[in-house]
Amino acid sequence: MQFLHYRPQAPLGDFVDLLWLCQGAVYAHQFERLLPDTTMELVVNLHQDRIYLYDPASLQVCGVAPGAIISGPRSRYFVIDTRDQIAVMGAHFRPAGAFPFFRVPPSELADQTVALDALWAGGAAELRERLLASPTPAQKFRVFEACLQKQLARPLERHPAVGFGIEQLRLAGGRTVAQVVDQVGLSQRHFIQLFDQQVGLTPKVFGRVSRFQRVVQTVHKANEIDWAGLALDCGYYDQAHFIHDFQEFSGITPTAYLLQRTEHLNHVPLAA
Repeated sequence: MQFLHYRPQAPLGDFVDLLWLCQGAVYAHQFERLLPDTTMELVVNLHQDRIYLYDPASLQVCGVAPGAIISGPRSRYFVIDTRDQIAVMGAHFRPAGAFPFFRVPPSELADQTVALDALWAGGAAELRERLLASPTPAQKFRVFEACLQKQLARPLERHPAVGFGIEQLRLAGGRTVAQVVDQVGLSQRHFIQLFDQQVGLTPKVFGRVSRFQRVVQTVHKANEIDWAGLALDCGYYDQAHFIHDFQEFSGITPTAYLLQRTEHLNHVPLAA
């Protein structure tokens, strides 16, 4: 498998964490569980012009999207078909990084996979066609970057209160929404509305998913785990609270993730 990535320069790089290209992947399993994250992902299937959507509970096909989709910020896991990953390219946005590229606010895309052509009209097909016509990875990255610049619907700017909130709510140990509101000079209602519109998750949910991701990142690279200590270090009241949250977001126990983890942080094989 070949996995390549490219990090755009500022100001685009302040909103797009990286562009990535994966090709030649071979999997022993058909389905993968994707764990929730606070960010959005634009994905283009270069192998075929379709992407299957699945019901996580039954693994039955619940829709078929064209070969370019946008995956909204997540507060629960979802399922992908590894057959859609043979040759695929994407843009991984930073938190509150996707909203300048779409006229629809991220809050309307939360926990959803949406066909990109529903948001960009002809821009989605153009992007895929130009990527397919580009013979080298470097050229594909340049094409992708240019298409993102072309599709800008808003200036590359976050509201300062949203940027501050993201930074504070991602801190180890976590800050409460009330503590953040006290420092941003906005009413709680206004701050929550603004944050939800630009990030796609409410501040409370964003903080919980960020805490869950701190756990995943720690477990992913560890050989031995002190579960009780990890729970406290990441801001959970106790181990029971930690396990409950982990299962709510991922559908599996922390131990199951440890045993089933792959080289990709949020990808967990799922038996049919």
